[in-house]
Amino acid sequence: MHADRRAPAGAPPRREPRVGLILPARDEEEALPLVLGDVPRERVARIVVVDNGSRDRTAEVARAAGAEVVHEPRAGYGRACLAGIAALERDERPWSDGDVVAFLDADRSDYPEELAGIVEPLLDGRADLVIGSRVLGGASLSALLPQAWFGNRLACFLMRVLFGATYTDLGPFRAIRHDALHALGVRDPTFGWTIEMQLKAHAAGLRVLEVPVRYRPRIGKSKITGTVSGTLRAGAKILGWIFAYRLATLFRRGYSVGGKPHVPATRA
Repeated sequence: MHADRRAPAGAPPRREPRVGLILPARDEEEALPLVLGDVPRERVARIVVVDNGSRDRTAEVARAAGAEVVHEPRAGYGRACLAGIAALERDERPWSDGDVVAFLDADRSDYPEELAGIVEPLLDGRADLVIGSRVLGGASLSALLPQAWFGNRLACFLMRVLFGATYTDLGPFRAIRHDALHALGVRDPTFGWTIEMQLKAHAAGLRVLEVPVRYRPRIGKSKITGTVSGTLRAGAKILGWIFAYRLATLFRRGYSVGGKPHVPATRA
């Protein structure tokens, strides 16, 4: 249930926060219609599918399912997310601080119907960033492949040791307040997008909440963990981000968000 957002007597009515959903997609014509069919449309104001250099009918099936489509031909998960954010912000009605940007993979490994559990803590003012944790949700090794499980656990261990950040997952199913997203300035163009967001959120003192989400084997072959080269490149980028950010934070203080103090991060 949403918090009471009624305006005081005589004040203009407060605008209900919006949710924009971004789905980076590359060669996902088989999975994407199923994913979009499971999205709870009453929860989102706009759905943007970012065609990240697909060679199949990803864009066509996305439009047929009622989603907006933008094209980012340069490969890279972070580039696709940034293109999706830019598309959301080309709205006639400007996006405000209380609005929410959510991210969901297009391969049907996540359960889109769990979107409410991701966005509600943001809409109710209980969190600034919500991460869907596949680990807390009990993901099996048949869904979260062994190499992904190991890399994920190693990254979370290092973040705990080096930063005191008690994350359990780097799950891509997540949502963040629009103002927090811009204040963090997440810019990594490839595999480092999720961990950059989490490291900067911790440094900023954002209220971070992890919620359990279910996870299943994706449709088709992963472009990252499905190949040796993809696994190695992703692992190198993620570990590189952790160590480079540790060095950077030794010489400067953490971030502030909107000039406002934040309570320490909390997790489920």
